[in-house]
Amino acid sequence: MSPSATAPVDASQPAAPQPQNGLDRFFKISERGSSVAREIRGGFATFFAMAYIIVLNPIILGSAKDMYGHQLDGGQLVTATVLTAAFSTLLMGVIGNVPIALAAGLGVNTVVALQLAPRMSWPDAMGMVVLAGIVVMLLVATGLRERVMHAVPTSLRKGIAIGIGLFILLIGLVDSGFVSRVPDLAHTTVPLQLGSDGHLNGWPVLVFVLGALLTLALIVRKVPGAILISIVAMTVVAMIIDAIADLPGQAWGLTVPQWPGNPVDTPDFGLLGKVSLFGGFDKVGLLTGVLFVFTVLLSCFFDAMGTILGVGDEAKLTDKDGNFPGINKVLFVDGIAVAAGGATSASAGTCFVESTAGVGEGARTGFASIVTGLLFTVALFLTPLATMVPSQAATPALLAVGFLIISGSVRDIDWSDYTLAIPAFLAMLMMPFTYSITNGIGIGFIAFSVLRVVAGRWREVPVPMYVVSAVFVFYYAMPALGLT
Repeated sequence: MSPSATAPVDASQPAAPQPQNGLDRFFKISERGSSVAREIRGGFATFFAMAYIIVLNPIILGSAKDMYGHQLDGGQLVTATVLTAAFSTLLMGVIGNVPIALAAGLGVNTVVALQLAPRMSWPDAMGMVVLAGIVVMLLVATGLRERVMHAVPTSLRKGIAIGIGLFILLIGLVDSGFVSRVPDLAHTTVPLQLGSDGHLNGWPVLVFVLGALLTLALIVRKVPGAILISIVAMTVVAMIIDAIADLPGQAWGLTVPQWPGNPVDTPDFGLLGKVSLFGGFDKVGLLTGVLFVFTVLLSCFFDAMGTILGVGDEAKLTDKDGNFPGINKVLFVDGIAVAAGGATSASAGTCFVESTAGVGEGARTGFASIVTGLLFTVALFLTPLATMVPSQAATPALLAVGFLIISGSVRDIDWSDYTLAIPAFLAMLMMPFTYSITNGIGIGFIAFSVLRVVAGRWREVPVPMYVVSAVFVFYYAMPALGLT
């Protein structure tokens, strides 16, 4: 008899669920404790939570001019943004098999619009984004990017996850208008205030408050589809309020909850392929060009890293040591998304933290990403319809998911070891306070390396952590060195 035939069977271990069909088998839906219905709900929830990028990215890029005074066309930017999101998210579903959606990254698009474009042409700037994506893929192929991620201690990873939870919670509060920036004319050191003037005023804020209460109530009651139900219900409420109250369009922010007169729009692919890979180096020189690529690379690299770890942990896709099996496929798709964003002139694509909205609905596999990607594909032709969900109806999902991430991670930090606890603490706070995932990771990494050296435990710091910490120190010193 073969060894396998005589091997004892561990009756204490529950048998793995049998796949119901080919779809289930390919995406491992039952194996990961999910269902097709949950994956579909998760895909819808993620799409609606991040659909704002369809409007916001064209505004950020379209408002900037290159060195020749040229501006990108708004309609073409909408198509480029949606196309990049659809392509990269579908790719993540098929190759990565994780519930992580991708689109043009906020923060990276600001770097492209405000740092790169003014010193070169738009094709030159997008060419540097493509180069950054190629470098990301090379780092994945060599295993370096995965080594960096595995070198991060579990407590620091949990701190990063909590920071993301706090960050998306703050994003939800700001985008909904529940809190706002205090104008500089107020001459105060307090950066934020309640509402627009220290008070909660207006129907849109009420929609957010009601949406938050509805979302949390449904979660407490363990209602399937809680987040998606809330988004749809509050969109309907917002449409009714807007029709009755006759509010000005700007009252809702970027997205007005009105049924579009013509929900179908023909996509304009005019920006596709408008890229010059090395033209930017002729404009700014080799050193500055390399630093520009490095800046884009650094932002994409660590924003995605934090999001992948946070979403993977929340979706229970990590093992007992906090590692993410099969992460190289996820990282490689992320690199493709960076390059694809440059090739379409949408700026670098990256993993979106709003994917946690889908995870909150129970999504655990790439099938949810397929659903989100298909919705983006449909949005190519139904952009007016896809952008009718106001942020006040979608952002309560971020509030709820932020809580779920924080509550599930804070207990796993080793608070007794200050060389772990302090870096985790700094990472979780710096993300919302600086409005940047990259800054939170960078400060956490530097603090961990420095504190372990000070404590005489320098041998316990993995070499990749030293390398990355040094890169972050250089990154933060670049303005002082006159290299930006």
